[in-house]
Amino acid sequence: MASRRVLSGLRAVRQPPPPLLLLLLLLGPWAAAGHAGKYSREKNEPAPPSKREPAAEFRMEKLNQLWEKAQRLNLPPLKLSDLHTDLKIQERDEFRWKKLKAEGLDEDGEEEAKLVRSLSVILAKYGLDGRKDSRVVSSNFVDHGPDDESLEDPRLEKLWHKAKTSGKFSSEELDKLWRELQHHKEKVQEYHALLETLGGAEAESHENAIGPVDLRGVQAEALASRHAELKDRLRSIGQGFDRLRRVSHQGYGAETEFTEPRVLDLWDMAKSANFTEKELESFREELKHFEVKIEKHNHYQKQLEISHQKLKHVESFGDQQHVTRNRERYATLEERTKELGYKVKKHMQDLSSRISRARHNEL
Repeated sequence: MASRRVLSGLRAVRQPPPPLLLLLLLLGPWAAAGHAGKYSREKNEPAPPSKREPAAEFRMEKLNQLWEKAQRLNLPPLKLSDLHTDLKIQERDEFRWKKLKAEGLDEDGEEEAKLVRSLSVILAKYGLDGRKDSRVVSSNFVDHGPDDESLEDPRLEKLWHKAKTSGKFSSEELDKLWRELQHHKEKVQEYHALLETLGGAEAESHENAIGPVDLRGVQAEALASRHAELKDRLRSIGQGFDRLRRVSHQGYGAETEFTEPRVLDLWDMAKSANFTEKELESFREELKHFEVKIEKHNHYQKQLEISHQKLKHVESFGDQQHVTRNRERYATLEERTKELGYKVKKHMQDLSSRISRARHNEL
């Protein structure tokens, strides 16, 4: 019985294949490929739509649009790097706010208003608000020739001219002073952008109010918070200008503890805050570490600028091998500069928050 089954199986194997199967075997992979092309999963199951391009820099579409606009404006590499840092911080804060809102922790909308103000400052700072402004062509370092740049303030121009002609500064000290003057100019720009944003927001709230405007309760607290922010910025600007005026007349003395403008600002604010002697000493030590971090970021920014100039030079000769090598180096430096910029900005926010809390404790 078993032998009969085997024999019948062998006969089935010896039988010629059906004509259709034979035709497919003769056509080989070409028919299979055509068949798969028509009925493949790729053809019949479209890929899920993506909300943004895979190479997008940010998770938020509006920030990607700003980033693309800045690239179209051909901002200098250092400005682009700084903008990238500011947008990354903005994105982090916006996602943090969304979490707060979901938990019902921003009932008065003040945190949301801060985000709007922050984005407005970024737009104004980098000339992305649609206004023609010389800000977009300014650069970060004295290597670009400060004589060709404007400080946009006659008082600052006067201080710079006095310092250059006084003979009290070495070339390194002039570089340092120029960075301080540029930093002060940016602080003033940010202050005016914030002032304009707050003024527009308050005017809108008055227009939308039904009946007499009630400034009690939550609204009054929000208004006080906004004006306190303006007051802090204005105080910092005043202290900074007094210091610049003093330095431009007297030069840098041996008693100068910090060299970076942002660190000097933080130290001046910390000394006027409600810190104990022990807390102030601890803050001083942390500022020293912060200054090292800034100096490292500055170093990478300078290397990025040098790499950018070299890349443009090499690209003009059309040597593909050299162009590829320089593009890779530039991309590496650009990524590292962005990463360090984010860390510096985040650390500065943390330090500023500590000073702000100390001042509020004083009240």
